[in-house]
Amino acid sequence: NDYVTFGYGQASAQEKSQYPSQYNAVTLSIGKKKGGDAMKISELILDKIETLKRDIIPNEVHVSETRNYGATASHKVSELLSHLIIAIISVSLVVMLAMGWRGGLVVFLSVPVTFALTLFSYYIMDYTLNRITLFALVFVTGIVVDDSIIIAENMHRHFKMRRLPFKQAALYAINEVGNPTILATFTVIAAVLPMAFVSGLMGPYMSPMPIGASIAMLISLFVALTITPYLGYIFLREKNGKNKKANDKGETLEQSKIFIFYKKTIEPLLDNKLYRYTFFGINIILLLATSSMFLTKSVAVKMLPFDNKNEFQVIIDMPEGTTLERTDMVTKEIAQYIKQSTFVKNYQTYVGTSSPITFNGLVRHYDLRRGSNISDIQVNLIDKGDRKEQSHYISTVFRPEIQKIGKAFNANIKVVEVPPGPPVLSTLVAEVYGPDYKEQIKIAEQLKQTFKSTKDVVDVDWMIEDDQKEYR
Repeated sequence: NDYVTFGYGQASAQEKSQYPSQYNAVTLSIGKKKGGDAMKISELILDKIETLKRDIIPNEVHVSETRNYGATASHKVSELLSHLIIAIISVSLVVMLAMGWRGGLVVFLSVPVTFALTLFSYYIMDYTLNRITLFALVFVTGIVVDDSIIIAENMHRHFKMRRLPFKQAALYAINEVGNPTILATFTVIAAVLPMAFVSGLMGPYMSPMPIGASIAMLISLFVALTITPYLGYIFLREKNGKNKKANDKGETLEQSKIFIFYKKTIEPLLDNKLYRYTFFGINIILLLATSSMFLTKSVAVKMLPFDNKNEFQVIIDMPEGTTLERTDMVTKEIAQYIKQSTFVKNYQTYVGTSSPITFNGLVRHYDLRRGSNISDIQVNLIDKGDRKEQSHYISTVFRPEIQKIGKAFNANIKVVEVPPGPPVLSTLVAEVYGPDYKEQIKIAEQLKQTFKSTKDVVDVDWMIEDDQKEYR
């Protein structure tokens, strides 16, 4: 579910002078039902809040929107749609360079038909339009046009050759490349579709992407074998006047600029052994050099890139038995440091209880955190459009000083970012099993020290409560 949260706070003049931006507050978290539109719901809620401000909510009560995943979803969807349009136009322009505006138009018209049928299949399967399903369309944009390009290009070639009447040339062109096109499409589907059977949390999160991509490719094959030939027959035929003009000039396919350039490029490789082996050698060297980047760690290997978010969390764990007042004091100390940054729009502190559940909390169960020794701070950054720095960079800048404050009070503090993909318990997790509990603790302690001494590993914690004195 997507959530919209609001903070309601009231402060006296004395409190405001002591803590200019801190108020005693209540957080209202609103979640949508399954199938609801988070974008529309968030807009309706915000409109309702504005109405309540005019009629019911007193002026001394401050209402601020602390989190709006509906707006985030709206921004992501708009961004993906713009990228989708750019991808379609880019592919069409590339086709136009090789086949002229007519060929580009054939491919351009086949893409909306393919995507429209794909979206209809989403509706049939009860998929919503979200970042994953839309990313599937962006992902396959370059693939779904392949079938139409192959059919259109071969028709274009046979029409240029003018050896058969247009209708017979079109049928011959389709038969010539039909079977390889079908085989190529099913080969790509066979490579992508297995991702839909991934188990665990990743499965339901990622399954719409391979399923949507496979459906789009099947539909693109159908469009390439039915609609594209019709469009090609309509648009790729040259009028008699143009044919006569071309015949008068004596122009043939072999005399075209693209053919001449291709011939000059490929013939030396076919005719000269030295050129051929040199070409193969350069390609092999480039392949090995590229592969070696992973071994030498010249490039970072990640499943998903960092996402530039407008929020992060600070999770604070004091030693067991710490009073609520002391936990609150440490939390305020950290909050006072955080508020000094120009990147911070606002923040909310939750002491002794959890903040409204976040994406991370689905797996880490932050919503179950209770006790006098725990707290967390929800930090909202200024909009990413108003800053150059990425949220990941900002959180890494905050971490050293926050850790320094926590160390002074013997607190375990974690700076938690919103993940770009499915949430996990932690980046690195070690689980210790065994029949002897004391040995488990001993080994876990060694592992914890190993993590702490490892370069680039931060925020080390374990799920063991501290020893406490028992009074009788």
